[in-house]
Amino acid sequence: MSDTILCPKCGSEFTYPSENNMMTCSQCFYEWNPEDTTSESSGEGKILDSNGNELQDGDSVVVIKDLPVKGAPKPVKAGTKVKNIRLRPDSDHNIDCKIDGFGSMALKSEFVKKA
Repeated sequence: MSDTILCPKCGSEFTYPSENNMMTCSQCFYEWNPEDTTSESSGEGKILDSNGNELQDGDSVVVIKDLPVKGAPKPVKAGTKVKNIRLRPDSDHNIDCKIDGFGSMALKSEFVKKA
């Protein structure tokens, strides 16, 4: 069992080979080519802003377009600066933050740029 290939997405050890030399995770059903894993692993886990800059916990970002908020009478305006972000690489909305006037929110990194 020392040559078990771990899933690059969830880290599960329960993987199996599938057709076309691909590996499949039985936990999250992610499929990948084990030969490409070494080249992808260096960039994995990085969260990039709209300009391709890497974001870190505690960074400040600026919203680049108006973002509608469910239940709020107005959107988050473009140009709003958000301080002290927290990153969540396992989620679709991968930035947790607090925005003045809105409270705690989750944002997508594609709608912000590093300040």
